[in-house]
Amino acid sequence: MKESSPHNNPVESIVDIFGRPLGSLRLSVTDRCNLRCNYCMPEPEYVWLPREDILSFEEMATLAGYFADLGVDKVRLTGGEPLLRRDLARLVRLLRQDRRITEVALTTNGVLLADYAQELYEAGLDRVTVSLDTLRPERFRQLTGRDEFSRVLAGIESVGRTGFGNLKLDTVAIRGFNDDELGPLVEFAKQYQAEVRFIEYMDVGGANEWSLLKVLSQDMILDLLGQRYGQIIPVPERGTAPAQRFRLPDGTIFGIIPSTTMPFCAYCDRSRVTADGLWYLCLYAASGVDLRKPLRLGTDSDEMRELIRSVWVARRDRGAEERKALEQVGLRSGGLIDIDRLRQDPHLEMHSRGG
Repeated sequence: MKESSPHNNPVESIVDIFGRPLGSLRLSVTDRCNLRCNYCMPEPEYVWLPREDILSFEEMATLAGYFADLGVDKVRLTGGEPLLRRDLARLVRLLRQDRRITEVALTTNGVLLADYAQELYEAGLDRVTVSLDTLRPERFRQLTGRDEFSRVLAGIESVGRTGFGNLKLDTVAIRGFNDDELGPLVEFAKQYQAEVRFIEYMDVGGANEWSLLKVLSQDMILDLLGQRYGQIIPVPERGTAPAQRFRLPDGTIFGIIPSTTMPFCAYCDRSRVTADGLWYLCLYAASGVDLRKPLRLGTDSDEMRELIRSVWVARRDRGAEERKALEQVGLRSGGLIDIDRLRQDPHLEMHSRGG
């Protein structure tokens, strides 16, 4: 395999056919997870990616370098649960060697975070997002199939002690499940100088038994919080970030990611590389581009960059908008992909492509 391009290589900014730049890369480091959340991995058994196909950290850093050549300046490490990948701090250090990558972030379920927060911080990780869907231990166990709530809390507490700033807590808002915890989650976030982001339940994958009836929409979230706090004011900003942000009367900021009812495809600058090197241009995409094969065959840097460039400039994905359009004809009632297909191809599930 050839070496990646020099870290001071000039950046070529590219856009797809809708003018969306290539700006953010979600890099999945593993498809494994230590929880079994109902909305992501509800099945007891899964087909895992072959271990020999999983990219090494050096291969991941090399690919990130090619993406940086074409405009990517933010990399988010995802999974599965990324902290299950041994010595993740080494990958952070490799990515930080590229000066064009201005931010390396991590999304984690928090179970192992207290064990690794310090070394990740010292390696150069910029910020952490922790998934937290409930503050009730019994509800956490019901949702995740595991009794790990106390370890998640310890992980969140470790973030502040370590020195990270800009902590975010991601909550999948599910109607009839945790819609009575929106206010408590806002108050909990305040204790840790964190910003909670409520995520509308999304119809990705297929094993999660998604339905529109379970979606707690942005309007519903604002109404529930408004009943508790009073007037809520939108924060006027619209970059490429998926969250719309709002301010409570006391100045507290929170976010909502309304991917289901108000898709943000028009602003989306992110794509995903799985742990075994498949590149997905959209979270809803049915297929990806194999980057592992040419990388391991020793394809030179110019050809790798041209492969990525040519695919992105032809990108026309608007997956969330297309799913939204199915409502008009009554075809958005269940999961995106049937369970038999998911068992045949592990790439089709969220835990493989790094939500």
